Amino acid sequence: MNVMSLFRLDGKIAVVTGGSGLYGAHISEALCEAGATVLIASRNREQCEEKAAGLRGRGYSAYGVRLDLADEDSIGSFVSESSARYGGIDILVNNSVSRTGLNDIEKTTSEGWSAAQQVNGLGLMLVSKAVVKTMRERGGGNIINIASIQGILGPHFPVYGDTGMTSGIEYTYAKWGMVGMTKWLANYYGKHNIRVNCISPGGYNPVGTSNEIRAEEFLRNYIERTPLGRMADDTDIKGAIVYLASDASKYVTGHNLVVDGGWSGW
Repeated sequence: MNVMSLFRLDGKIAVVTGGSGLYGAHISEALCEAGATVLIASRNREQCEEKAAGLRGRGYSAYGVRLDLADEDSIGSFVSESSARYGGIDILVNNSVSRTGLNDIEKTTSEGWSAAQQVNGLGLMLVSKAVVKTMRERGGGNIINIASIQGILGPHFPVYGDTGMTSGIEYTYAKWGMVGMTKWLANYYGKHNIRVNCISPGGYNPVGTSNEIRAEEFLRNYIERTPLGRMADDTDIKGAIVYLASDASKYVTGHNLVVDGGWSGW
């Protein structure tokens, strides 16, 4: 088999949660470009469909669908309806995350913590549970979890300086748990031909969008600490996601692929 054909995803059905967001949009695009039919899923179906329509306009196969990870009934309906319509889910990318701004543990309430983990913990578990069941019954599948360098390291608070930016405690907690869950699922379901891997990206600056980071002190500090001398750009996650989603990585499971420009290498 030609090596480039190993990266093709023709005929595969891929679900990307949070698929119209910052990294999610690039993940959805990459999977489409590799040949998959992509279900772009989040609570905001209209936003997902807008992204999907743009991809269809380029000749790719993509659809916007509603999925609320804080609602178990929504998860169940989504998985059963998607499986019935498309014949099954081959690839699940768990990309959604809830950032609720719990920056100071002394000010964190039980209600705020529970709200964050409703998506980051319980929702992640429930959608993985529903999809892995269908994968096991079909004889295989592929799950990719999008974690963070904060799932392998603690936040480096000095990099934020006096910008007022920081990192929430619920985010670090969720991403460490996601990396561990990846390894558990990979070890448990490997016998069912289900691969489970993780990507831990570094900081991403969506230049030219409303989410562009403009805090010069933070950007300077972050770039100085990164061996490659920059933050991630729009395409840096695309190769990693296609590699793990495709047969190019068919003997890889339980792995956490760090894509951070060397940030974690010091």
